[in-house]
Amino acid sequence: MVGSAERGRRLRTGSIRFRAVSAGAGRGRDAGRPFGAPQFGLECPLRSVSFGRVAEKTPLLMLGLPKGSLEESTKSLFAKAGFKVTTSSRSYRPAIDDPELDCRMVRAQEMSRYVEHGFFDCGLTGYDWIQENESKVVEVCDLVYSKASTQKSRWVLAVPEDSPVRRAEDLAGKRVATELVNTVRRYFEAKHVPVEVEFSWGATEVKVPDLVDAIVDITETGGSLRANKLRIVDTLMYTNTKFIANRASWENAAKRRKIETIAMLLTGALEAESKVGLKLNAPKASLDRLLKSLPALRNPTVSPLASPDWVALETIIDESIVREIIPQLKALGAEGIIEYPLNKVVY
Repeated sequence: MVGSAERGRRLRTGSIRFRAVSAGAGRGRDAGRPFGAPQFGLECPLRSVSFGRVAEKTPLLMLGLPKGSLEESTKSLFAKAGFKVTTSSRSYRPAIDDPELDCRMVRAQEMSRYVEHGFFDCGLTGYDWIQENESKVVEVCDLVYSKASTQKSRWVLAVPEDSPVRRAEDLAGKRVATELVNTVRRYFEAKHVPVEVEFSWGATEVKVPDLVDAIVDITETGGSLRANKLRIVDTLMYTNTKFIANRASWENAAKRRKIETIAMLLTGALEAESKVGLKLNAPKASLDRLLKSLPALRNPTVSPLASPDWVALETIIDESIVREIIPQLKALGAEGIIEYPLNKVVY
């Protein structure tokens, strides 16, 4: 009969040995353990072990994405361009599925300053905020999109419908509210019109006529201004989203190549939004007449079919004219007409 003497079985796996030990109940650290319950231990020779760190690729670019009204439309544009951007409601550090990119989100109003100062290598912001901040950056390309449309917006000087003001000079000595303070000051200074320009934190269109005499606000269609019974006096500037780069980053060959690649994919994705692809089969005898009748199909890809009397055509056209072209194609004998969406169109 074995008392407190150790009895064990040793299992070997390489140089590591596992030992199952049974000890008498109620002794030392084994107090409370049922008699005969195994206690497992691990034996291995003491040796130096080093763990190599898995190499991680350092991102090539720090990319700035706009937080706020442009956030969702920007994520959608990047998705069409081939980049998956993942964000959470409380995070300003989005994830992107490109190891060469690291991202942060800031308001578009601040973006150009951070790009100019080098925190971001590149970023997206409005032309209006580049001008407002007088930022010295490289304007890589235009990206004409917004939260609601794919057209340029404009900053306008507006007054109540019944205001006697007809031109900017009529506001001499008056008060104007705007978010674009520096730009508006420069506008009136250039016209030699003394006005008081105050910063507006938002809802600018509701401040006239009770709080100010006029406003300078951004609009795409003018619908909000009309809803608030405001009349446009003048347009200060047109604006749209721009892809911008830090000047030093632009001079770096590797960074410039990556920035130009992103610009190409983003512009290709935007270009595709207004276009569709069209495939069809047409009688070979009608080909010349079809091309003359439909200028939009002037340079399609024409391929032979199994039947020598028929050809296949493929082209890209503006989506807005598809509903007019398809009936005409059908009237000229076309068959198997297929319209399909596009992700990118790169010229």
